[in-house]
Amino acid sequence: MSSNSGSTAPEAPEAPETADVIGTARERIDALDGRILDLVRERMAVSAAIQEARIAAGGRRVQLSREMEILDRYRQRLGKPGTTLAMTLLELCRGRV
Repeated sequence: MSSNSGSTAPEAPEAPETADVIGTARERIDALDGRILDLVRERMAVSAAIQEARIAAGGRRVQLSREMEILDRYRQRLGKPGTTLAMTLLELCRGRV
């Protein structure tokens, strides 16, 4: 029994067409991840500008009601994991609190 798979059956070798499909799909995922990372960085910059303006006007760095709207939007679109994703995104965009 293999220690990492929990099964005694060996993995079947991939057919060439399967390997092509997987390779192409992984390239697409890598491209999407690159776009997502670029968008997260852009969101961080926009969030920083909002925080600076809010603080300069005497406000608070974080607006909890706005964060709740964002959490709800992600939860509605992606379910419970969306809430976790939104929390991580908000944490990244808050900067040092």
